[in-house]
Order: sequence, then C-alpha cells, then structure tokens
Amino acid sequence: MKQIIDEGIKSPQKFLSAPVLTKEYCQNAIKLVLKKIDRNMEMFKDKYPAPASVNNIYPAIDNIDWTSSFWTGMLWLAYEVSGDEKYRKAAENQLISYQKRIDERIYTDTHDLGFLYTLSCIAAFKLTGNTEAMSSALKAADLLMVRYFDKAGIIQAWGDLNDPGNRGRMIIDCCMNLPLLYWAAEITGDKKYYDAAYNHVKQAARNIIRDDASSFHTFYMDVENGQPKYGKTAQGFSDNSCWARGQAWGIYGFTLSYIYTGDWELIELNKKVINYFINRLPEDFICYWDLFFTEGSEERDSSAAAIAACGLLEMCRNLPLTEENKRVYENASLNIINSLSKGYTSVNCPESNGVLLHAVYSKPDGKGIDECNIWGDYFYFEALVRLIKNWKLYW
Repeated sequence: MKQIIDEGIKSPQKFLSAPVLTKEYCQNAIKLVLKKIDRNMEMFKDKYPAPASVNNIYPAIDNIDWTSSFWTGMLWLAYEVSGDEKYRKAAENQLISYQKRIDERIYTDTHDLGFLYTLSCIAAFKLTGNTEAMSSALKAADLLMVRYFDKAGIIQAWGDLNDPGNRGRMIIDCCMNLPLLYWAAEITGDKKYYDAAYNHVKQAARNIIRDDASSFHTFYMDVENGQPKYGKTAQGFSDNSCWARGQAWGIYGFTLSYIYTGDWELIELNKKVINYFINRLPEDFICYWDLFFTEGSEERDSSAAAIAACGLLEMCRNLPLTEENKRVYENASLNIINSLSKGYTSVNCPESNGVLLHAVYSKPDGKGIDECNIWGDYFYFEALVRLIKNWKLYW
C-alpha cells in the first residue's frame, strides 16, 4: 500500500477521559429506541422507512431503496436485546420482500446489495439458522459479483455497468458491503468472492484514501486496463474535501476487511484514517457533514458520528492492549455515543418516528438535511448494543 501521512492525535487531552456509560445507562438509551420501533412496527410491517425523514417523520416506501435493511437490522437488534419474539416475527415477515427483490431484480443495480442482505438475510441466518434467508443472501452475493471488474479489481458502485458516467466508479461506502462477499466465500468455499472483496478493499486503500488520510467519496478506475483515473465527490462539499460519512464508512469498513483477511496493513491504514476523523471533531464530538468544516453554522451529521462510533468500537476490539492509541479511540467512541444520546435523539421530539435527529443525507442534492437518517438510527442502536453485550457481528 502507498505511504499515507499520519497526523497523529492533535489534541490528545480531548480524549484523555470518557463518560462512564454503564449498562443501566445504555439500557435506558435503548428503551427509547425500542419505543420508537414499537411505534413504527405497524406502519413498517410490509413497508420500510424512507432513507431520510421529512420534518423528522419517515414516510413509508416499498423495498426499493439501498436503505431498507437498516430498519430490518434494527428489528434483529431489538430481538437480540429483548428476546421478544415480536421483533423476530416482524423481521422474518420482511424477508419475503428481500427474496422477491433479488429474484425479480428489483432495484438491484447497486453495490449496496451488501447493506441490503447483510442486515436482513445474513442476520437472520446467523441468529436463527434460516436457510431460505441464506439462499437469498447468496443470490445477492452472486449479483454483486456481476459488478466486479477483474482488471480494475473493483466493484462498481451504482447504476448501469455500461453507463459511461458511472463506469469504473467505486465509492468509499462499498467497504461496508464487502462482508457479504467474505461471508459467501465462507459459506460456499468458493474463493472468488473473497478475492473480489479483498482486491476491492486494497484498491480503495490505494486510491480512495488520499496521501493525507482523508478520503474521496468516489474514485474512477479504467476497467479496461486497470489504471486509476481520478477522485470525485457526489455527496461531499467538494472533490477535494472529506465527506464525513465517507470517512466513517472507511473507519468501519477497513476494520471489517481486516477481520476477514488478517491483513494488518488495513489496521495501520485505518489508524491514520481515524486520526484524520477525530482530529476534526468539534467540542461535542459530533462531526459536521463534511470534515472541511470544524466550526460554524454548517449542519452536523449524527449518522456519520454513529457509524464512526461503531467502527471505533470494532477497531478497538481488534487492537492489542499495547496499542498506543487504543484508549484514545475507545474514549472517542464513548464521547460520541454519549453526545448522541444526550443531544441528538428525538426524546424531546415526540412527533418524530426516528431516533437520531440532525443528520444529513446529501447536502449537494438537497436531500435529508437536518433530518433523521435510517442508517443513523441503526448504527446508534448497534453502538448501544455493543456496550451492553459481546455482540456478534451481522457484518
């Protein structure tokens, strides 16, 4: 991998301590999440929350977006922490739509098949042994492999593979979709899935991560000769800025690929990616929607903060006790979770059917600005679950 600058921790005193998030504290925070889930179960019985709320209320949509599984994943988390069969039944009821979606190729021209089938069908298989769910997830892995360009070593992001505007485009988000392929390799014994995922994450490390450890949102590769072309943003402030949610996807995604590959270079890279992220956190530890901003009136992105918190916790789980910055990363994650629970939930916004307020879907597109994002709700819930039990990854 190329040499990446390590900023180190610029303000270590900021991360010397962390709030004590007791099991009781986290369970109380989870009660709010369960309350929101209970309120939403009828509305989203056969539907799904839209990616972002409108006036802090999620509209109901069919299983047609990249975000459907975050709601299903929340149902599985609710089942795990409560043991209540109603959550399992609700999640299992939705598996029919995932089977239909993959069988009928309903809005499946996307790398986000990993998100869609990991938090729904793989979670179902891991928790309940559901073989039909396993079959749907394997079909999704096969469909994701169609998007793999061997010479470039990447999985193309969204859209028609022959669309010249998208051809050869990979995005930082895809690092979170790779576990579907690693899992498929384990289940089938076919190494092609593993190789595609591993090749992709190495290309992301080489090309999406800049020399200063910030990230492009998207990067184009020449799929004919495998050569890198250029980076560009889709949802960040500019092509040269660092979209906060993208950096958070990297923090979590590189850790997940390390778990499956054992490639310690991914951990060494990730430390630099993490340092870049936490060095730009404002006083309350909740990042602005782009890391170009560190103060002022720009919107925060609570969803990016929640993703990063989960990634930091998983990273720490894989670092040795002797790691110099392990405590810094733990404290950063706990401060983020504490800040989200104290200042960013909908506890004082009873009309909202979301959990986390003050997220940003896509500022350049004018979508979901200062709203709830369903993935933010999921990752906040996952972070809390991680703090009360030895949670086993769906990823």
